[in-house]
Amino acid sequence: MEKEIELKLKNLDDKNNQAYMGGGEARQKKHRQGERLTARERLDVLLDPGSFVELDRFITHRCQNFGMGERKIPGDGVVTGYGRINGKTVYVYSQDFTVFGGSMSRTQANKILKIQEMAMKNGCPIIGLNDSGGARIQEGVEALAGYADIFLKNTLASGVVPQISAIMGPCAGGAVYSPSLTDFIFMVKDTSYMFVTGPDVIKTVTHEEVTKEELGGALTHNQKSGVAHFATDNDKHCLLMIRELLNFLPMNNLDDTPYLETKDKPDRIDESLNEIVPSNPKKPYDIKEIVKKTVDEGYFLEVQQHYAQNIVIGFARYNGRSVGIVANQPQVLAGCLNIPASIKAARFVRFCDAFNIPVVSFVDVPGFLPGTDQEWAGVITHGAKLLYAYAEATVPKVTIVTRKAYGGAYDVMSSKHLRGDINLAYPTAEIAVMGAEGAVNIVFRNEIKEASNVDERRKELIDDYEKQFANPYVAAELGYIDEVIEPALTRKRIIESLEMLKNKKDTNPPKKHGNIPL
Repeated sequence: MEKEIELKLKNLDDKNNQAYMGGGEARQKKHRQGERLTARERLDVLLDPGSFVELDRFITHRCQNFGMGERKIPGDGVVTGYGRINGKTVYVYSQDFTVFGGSMSRTQANKILKIQEMAMKNGCPIIGLNDSGGARIQEGVEALAGYADIFLKNTLASGVVPQISAIMGPCAGGAVYSPSLTDFIFMVKDTSYMFVTGPDVIKTVTHEEVTKEELGGALTHNQKSGVAHFATDNDKHCLLMIRELLNFLPMNNLDDTPYLETKDKPDRIDESLNEIVPSNPKKPYDIKEIVKKTVDEGYFLEVQQHYAQNIVIGFARYNGRSVGIVANQPQVLAGCLNIPASIKAARFVRFCDAFNIPVVSFVDVPGFLPGTDQEWAGVITHGAKLLYAYAEATVPKVTIVTRKAYGGAYDVMSSKHLRGDINLAYPTAEIAVMGAEGAVNIVFRNEIKEASNVDERRKELIDDYEKQFANPYVAAELGYIDEVIEPALTRKRIIESLEMLKNKKDTNPPKKHGNIPL
């Protein structure tokens, strides 16, 4: 009897070892070139040591076409299961490129679907490590059906549990749509790429010649398209960054905002903040300086830092609690809003709202970027996305106007009129329909024409307009600004506001869903 048990245990070990080897030693050795890790090694880095529990290790595909019946490997190209990150349970899948190029089969899709369903039922984040050549051609429509089933689960999980995708190799054709439906996409420089149609197809159809890296590499999607949110140096860096991001996120849409103990005093006053905003309203400065001087330990995890740099988004903490930061960047396009900036910030605000993360906005915006390119590309619709996101959000919203807040852009940037909870302003704030020069040229057009000294009269009128409107006090008199504060007190006032708002409850009218201006 003991011998029989021993043989069965040995048989289990043999089957486990076969599954662990994936596509075999030779393919794994080739895969590891260029600091790349295997599917299982990636999970070892991503998850807390010893916490991974694998599911469906021995599943194989059922395809008999093109000789596939003779080629079966346990696990079928994806490792699935659950584990912990900093003690929190997460569900994961990691595609194995050494097995049929990580290609999507009906069986692989079923494994991923099981993980997605378990994550939703248990209210835990889903992390997908993508490394696949696309649909398994031998399976035809079954592979395509598997993709579509995953897309549906991505959509249903959206706003319920955080979904994170890492692109750690190729991701082409239908494979790109699952990551694009998730909340954050990480890419690895030089070794990962995403595109709907590859360079060969593009050359055939449009006669354009382009490399994989130029078409859909990490820097392309972080700088040009905005598809990806983080560009990392190698596999290990990518996985450690995912761990870092998860520290700021709740487990699900019903969970509390994450808290991390801090030694940074909530009433810390920083006199250097009084010197950052220049007295010359045309002079740029770095808004990230203000952000970093006010958040816990000066730590700010920027999201999409290479894309639409005229607006800054990311996560930080105030008195231990996670917040989402949105800030106009005067160093780039004078902080104007344009199409990419509006889309970038709108999606981020909606994520924060879905997962109960308060939003703190730093405003220095002279307006929307003018030009035919913007108008013809639909800046009206795209700008309305950010307006919609702020207006729809019911989480605590704290806004600080550091300098310019002009025109429609003032309204859009979490103003009191879009249900901003606490709206603060520096004494340097200028809240008006437009800048003094433009306003004077319109309002006093005839008077300037008739003046004996046009330049002198224009200057007098501009000075008068600035004294009357280029300040925060008119808005404060109307209750649109709750308090004009000394910049040194920024951290203290933000934390006091968030503490006051911690039990805030607000709702939107009952409806199936709104029709955001897509």
